[in-house]
Amino acid sequence: MNPTVSIIIPVYNAQEYLRRCVESVLGQEYTDFELILVDDGSQDSSGAICEEYAQRDPRVRVIHKENEGVSAARNLAMENARGRWLQFADSDDWVTPDATKLMVRLAEEEGCDLVISDFYRVAGERVSQKGDIEEDGALTREQFAAHMMENPADFYYGVLWNKLYRRELIRKHRLRMNPDISWCEDFMFNLEYIRYAERFCALRAPVYYYVKRKGSLVSQGNSLAKTIQMKLTVFEYYHSFYKEVLDEEEYQKKRIQVYRFLIDAAGDGIVGIPLLPGTKKLGDERSGVSAEAIAGEGPLSEIYRGRKLLERYLEVAALKSDLTVSEASLLLCLNHSGETVSRRELADFAGISRRTLTMLLQRLSMRGLIRQEELASQKTEEKEKKKKGKKEKRPDKNKQEKGDKDRKIRITFLPAAAPVLEELSLVEQDFDEARFGGFDEEELIQYTHLSEKMKRNMQRILYPGRSV
Repeated sequence: MNPTVSIIIPVYNAQEYLRRCVESVLGQEYTDFELILVDDGSQDSSGAICEEYAQRDPRVRVIHKENEGVSAARNLAMENARGRWLQFADSDDWVTPDATKLMVRLAEEEGCDLVISDFYRVAGERVSQKGDIEEDGALTREQFAAHMMENPADFYYGVLWNKLYRRELIRKHRLRMNPDISWCEDFMFNLEYIRYAERFCALRAPVYYYVKRKGSLVSQGNSLAKTIQMKLTVFEYYHSFYKEVLDEEEYQKKRIQVYRFLIDAAGDGIVGIPLLPGTKKLGDERSGVSAEAIAGEGPLSEIYRGRKLLERYLEVAALKSDLTVSEASLLLCLNHSGETVSRRELADFAGISRRTLTMLLQRLSMRGLIRQEELASQKTEEKEKKKKGKKEKRPDKNKQEKGDKDRKIRITFLPAAAPVLEELSLVEQDFDEARFGGFDEEELIQYTHLSEKMKRNMQRILYPGRSV
C-alpha cells in the first residue's frame, strides 16, 4: 500500500547536519510517509549515513546518483515518489514534530492543492517566525496570486520546503525543476504548479526550521553572463505567469506591482529573511520541557507530563488563532465549565489566579470571542428588594470584594470563536491520540473502566457530600 506522503530530501556533502534533519522527519507524530533521500554524488560520508537510516527504518528509501545538482535530484525523487502528497526538506534544515500532520490535515479538510506554512528563520542561536498570509480557509488561484504579488521575492512563496503539493498535479502536467537554473529554480517550479492548482491554504503555524547557509550566485561558480541570463529567464516567466492568471485589464492595473519583482529580486538571489521583531533564543520558540520531570515517576511527574503534552497542542492552536497559550487554555476551560460559573470556581478549574482570570477574560472579550455577563446572586436580589424605598447605605468594600469572588458570571461564545473552538477540539483529539497511541480495543476498554473507578475514588475524598 502506498504511503500518503513522500518526503524528499536531496543530499550533497551534508554529513555535518544530515542526521538532525533525517531524525526530525522520522520522529514526527505523523507516520504514514516515505522518506526519499537522494544522495547527489556526495564526497563525504553522507551516502553511508543515508544507507544507515534505510537499514533502520523501512520508510526510508535511498537513491544514489552522480552529482548533477539539487534540481536533478528532486526530479529523480519526484519520478520515484509514491505518496499522494509531496513534501520537501533541505538536508541542513529540520522540521517540527507536527509538520506533516498539520499540513496533511489542512489539505484534506479544505480539499487544497497546495498548503503553504509559516516557518522559523534560524541565524546562529536566534530564531524568528516568518509568515505572510493571515486568512483562514481556502483561497482561489487569483486570491493566492494577489497575496504573492504583494511580496513577490519573499522566501515564503519562493521555496519548496514550507509547502505540501498534490503529486497527481505534478504527474499529470509533467512538472519538473529546471536543472539549468540555479537561481529562483524553486520559485519557477512553484509558478508552474500554481497555474494548475485551484485551491490554496495557509497554515499559520511554523513547521520548518530554515538555516541560511547557501552562497551567492558568484560563489556557486556562475559567470556574470550566465547569471544575467538566468535572471532574465525568471523575470520573463514571472511576467508570463501574471499575464495568464490576470485578465488584460487587471494586469494593466497591477503592472507596476508585477514589476516590483524586478526591484526586490535585483540583488544576488531572492530577498533574504532578516531576523524579525520577536526574535527568540533557539529552543525558546516553543514551550520547553524538563527531561528529568518527563522521565520521572509519581503523581507530580504524571501531572507534569499531561500538562506539557496538552500545552504542546494548545500552542499550535494558539499560533493559528493569533492567541497566547494562556488565552487558548482558558477558552478550552470555558468550553468545559458550563455557561454559568463563579469566578472563583473558574479560576480554580483553570489553575490560575482570579486576577489573571479577569485579565484573560477581558482580552477574549476585546477580541470578540466571548461575552461575559455578571449575574446577581439570589441573596443579593432579596436584599435589593428589601432596600427598595429605603436610603441606600454606602457599600462595605471588603464585603463587596468577598461577594464578587462568588458572584456568578455567564459566558457566551460569539460567532468569531467558532473556528477557534474547532481548533481546540482538534487539540483534545491530538492529546488523546498521543496518550493512547498503540492501545488496542481491549486496553482502551480496560483503561476507561479503571479511569472511571479512579475518578469515583477521588470524588469521594474531594467532595464527600456528593453521591458517587
